[in-house]
Amino acid sequence: MKSGYVAVIGRANAGKSTLVNAFVGEKVSIVSPKPQTTRERIMGVLTTDDMQIAFVDTPGLYKAESLLNSVMQKTAFDTADDVDLILYVLDAHEGASEKDKALFEKFLKAKVPVVLALNKIDIMPESLLISEVGEFGEYGVDVVPVSARKKKNLKELVKTIKNLLPDGDRLFDEEIISDRSERFMIAEIMREKILLKFQKEIPHGVAVIVNEFKYANGGKRCDISLDIVCEKANHKAILIGKQGSAIKEVSTMARLELERFLDCKVFLTTYIRVDENWRDNAYALKKLGYDGV
Repeated sequence: MKSGYVAVIGRANAGKSTLVNAFVGEKVSIVSPKPQTTRERIMGVLTTDDMQIAFVDTPGLYKAESLLNSVMQKTAFDTADDVDLILYVLDAHEGASEKDKALFEKFLKAKVPVVLALNKIDIMPESLLISEVGEFGEYGVDVVPVSARKKKNLKELVKTIKNLLPDGDRLFDEEIISDRSERFMIAEIMREKILLKFQKEIPHGVAVIVNEFKYANGGKRCDISLDIVCEKANHKAILIGKQGSAIKEVSTMARLELERFLDCKVFLTTYIRVDENWRDNAYALKKLGYDGV
């Protein structure tokens, strides 16, 4: 059988997490329209009778404006050094800038095969797609147009990746779809709802810590307590909202998805605290669990 690790690399908002979720058929990475949604390396495992592919979702390549962003960029580049194939995802709808091409060319120097996925073809004219396929085809790599959101042409992309992977045994038990724990996903689901609810810099200055996570009543109920960490006192006020309306709305959104994810009734308690400039504080980043600091 074919098996291997595939680094899913690309600029912020290229649709990498949506693509990994579509491959696996389950939500293993949160998604939002905002850059920097994915902060850590997250694995989604696709298993069939004749292959097992461990897709490693990475933070979007983005200008580093904080220590956290620098750690995220390092995570992406380090991942590309330790896989069997690089899947570079490009937002084809936005078109490829010279910066995109220069970044793509960096990964072409890797010692493993590179496949290019031109994503978001469902919202772009065919003439532009044909032009981009021809342009990137000149690099001598496989170029596969896809729509992660519409799950269009994903079988062709998986087939292309499979053909370039080595022969080997399964990397994981076949029932495993991710390397991340329920506790990790609980924090990520809350952060996703904050990203979807709030605008500008507030969501990027937020981290979520799970203080309590325990099942009760024979697994029919789950008690969860979270800390939402923000950078400024005025951010805390915005997160809370008038008479607590904002945090109530976000908590309800999170609780409903957590109930689907955990398949039980969820009792969710949230607290908001301020840790000024935690994104530029190495000690704070380590305490919050970010690797590579």
